[in-house]
Amino acid sequence: MSGTILHLRSELGKALEHRSALTPTTTKVLIDAGYTVNVERSSERIFDDSEFERAGATLVPENTWRDAPTDHIIIGLKELPVEEFPLKHVHIQFAHCYKNQGGWEKVLSRFPRGGGTLLDLEFLVDDRARRVAAFGYHAGFAGAALALETWAWQLTHPVSEPFPAVSSYPNEDALIVDVKKAIALGKEKSGKDPRVLVIGALGRCGSGAVDLCLRAGVPTENVLKWDLAETAKGGPFPEIVESDIFINCIYLMSKIPNFVDFKSLDTPDRKLSVVCDVSADTTNPNNPIPIYTVATTFNEPTVPVEQVEREPKLSVISIDHLPSLLPREASEAFSKDLLPSLLQLKDWRNVPVWARAEKLFQEKVATLPKSEL
Repeated sequence: MSGTILHLRSELGKALEHRSALTPTTTKVLIDAGYTVNVERSSERIFDDSEFERAGATLVPENTWRDAPTDHIIIGLKELPVEEFPLKHVHIQFAHCYKNQGGWEKVLSRFPRGGGTLLDLEFLVDDRARRVAAFGYHAGFAGAALALETWAWQLTHPVSEPFPAVSSYPNEDALIVDVKKAIALGKEKSGKDPRVLVIGALGRCGSGAVDLCLRAGVPTENVLKWDLAETAKGGPFPEIVESDIFINCIYLMSKIPNFVDFKSLDTPDRKLSVVCDVSADTTNPNNPIPIYTVATTFNEPTVPVEQVEREPKLSVISIDHLPSLLPREASEAFSKDLLPSLLQLKDWRNVPVWARAEKLFQEKVATLPKSEL
């Protein structure tokens, strides 16, 4: 018996977040390996509480992680709600603070003040620096779907009618049915198929975006697949402006020339009407798409780029939990990839993948202003 106790918290910090770091399938594997798994009840999670109970988990009230014994490991996906109290546990989650995102100091300082540790899933990597588990594929898949639907919506509705709220789908096939319908309407109105440019096309995220486009019927020649070779010369790139849809799927840690900016958009030849920034690093100072500052949501999926006056009007999608559009499939794939690392949590400080994550946490903590500690 490992004696390791995992506490799966509900995702209270993000509206319409239906994904889960653990699934009933991976929970059963952990329990069979000797782990104890406590699962907070949740009406939002795509998996019913009863599914976890049948897997052998113990259901506990929602939002009780803060009172759990300090040796319990708290696992979740999205960042915690913005609060001030110190954090005393080991937390496994996406924190969105290591790239100096807005407010990162206040987020991170809660851990050293409480004696807690952050093991950020974004920086949980193997010895080749490759992410152990990521939602990238389904993020790109969902982002491309919404981008294509937005393109069609713009063609078939007045500018005064923004793209409407969306909700989760039970599976990929159901989503593709709706995207195909939208493309058909857009093509009927415009007389052409959309031209889509994907940057980061060779990565997990980009491959998801490309796969969605092709499965939804966008002709192969209309899906431009760019990666490092195509962007090496540095932007802004006129090819983006000449496309109907631009999907950004790169993972960025340092400053690079902008892919697109207001000057490059100010041309009578612009066809671009939809940008989907799957990375959604709205507050990242290195964001290579500096044409928006607002994170969008499933309730309000797009934000207009007001500074662009020429037609067509330009909208940006910057939802930072896109895989929740397909929460069951995305969660199953992510949790399955994460499982081997979770099975090593008994002695996590001596396991390279976790030790690297803790080292990065300590290095980042060392950069905190003294006023935050």
